[in-house]
Amino acid sequence: MTPVSSHSPHGQTPLRTVQVLGGGTAATSAHVRSLAAGLVARGVRVAVCAPIEAEHAYGFTYVGAEHVHVPRSSDPGSLSALRAACADADLVHAHGLHASFRTVLALGGRRTPLIVTWHDRAPAEGARAHVLRLMERRVVKAATVVLGTTSALVDRARRTGARDARLAAVAFPGLRTAPQAEDPDGSQLKLLAELGAIGRPLLIAVGALERDRGHHTLLDAAHGWRRLDPQPLVAVAGEGSLRGELQRRITDEDLPVRLVGGRDDITDLLEAADLALLPSRREGRSVLAQQALHARVPLVAAAAGGIPELVGDAAELVPYRNARALADAVVRLLGDPGRRDELRTKGVRQAAGWPTEDEAVAQVLSVYDELTQPRPLI
Repeated sequence: MTPVSSHSPHGQTPLRTVQVLGGGTAATSAHVRSLAAGLVARGVRVAVCAPIEAEHAYGFTYVGAEHVHVPRSSDPGSLSALRAACADADLVHAHGLHASFRTVLALGGRRTPLIVTWHDRAPAEGARAHVLRLMERRVVKAATVVLGTTSALVDRARRTGARDARLAAVAFPGLRTAPQAEDPDGSQLKLLAELGAIGRPLLIAVGALERDRGHHTLLDAAHGWRRLDPQPLVAVAGEGSLRGELQRRITDEDLPVRLVGGRDDITDLLEAADLALLPSRREGRSVLAQQALHARVPLVAAAAGGIPELVGDAAELVPYRNARALADAVVRLLGDPGRRDELRTKGVRQAAGWPTEDEAVAQVLSVYDELTQPRPLI
């Protein structure tokens, strides 16, 4: 594949932007790639500062952006590399709290406009929570504009002292709009066979195997449908530090749950599924929720983070960490095809109101235009 080339509006010096991405979740990295592609197509020069692993995974250069390798914050050369990349930028756009904080340090008080997008907020307690609050205050004090992917994040930025905080239009690219009506090559049947889910309901959960993702609640809830006939199977896609701990519980308690590891076929898994499950509290604009509604898969999710705002009445929402409510919702939906059809219809309607990639790029470009002076004619 050959990288595309950018162009500039006639008679103007192209705007040069720097997009700063830290470790980056899948959703954040995909958003930055989509944003970079849209900006380049509109004549903007884009440099993406991110670890080389992110370039390998998302291919920023293949949409016409320049990639600048900036190591993770633990690397002593990270800050100097970021400082050099931002030196001649017309504006800098940082994504996520940690990337934003490093960018503030790299800019060092320069008058370069700084836009910050907060995609989610990691739950924290004790000393870590205090450190995150200090970082947030430092970032919003320096930022020209803060964009939040949920109303709660916008409100938090304002309470923390942001001069200008707005709701971001964020689209998750590459979503398939509906499941395949047929399975002509038998791929779905093969997938079900691989998972051991032929002739039984398949429930899909996706997320890193970490504390705030609600996997222990999911295992607790699995006791509530273990005695159904046929017995539903939960396939959990993702990796993380809790894998061993969760697997021990699954084995010891004889739960109908499989940890299937990191997958690159999440859409295929969803299209084979009867329900999608999202027990997490650490969600802004959840990728799984968007994929599920686009794929017309009924969703049961914890009413936490940005989920209620994202899905509206197009999902079954249950209290976070309430295993009984989660189990009851799953059992009820599996026994009620009419309600599942209703959620599919509502999901399509809800998803139609989400921003498109073009709308997301247009919003960001309008903010850039506000913050930059007209550039001299060539």
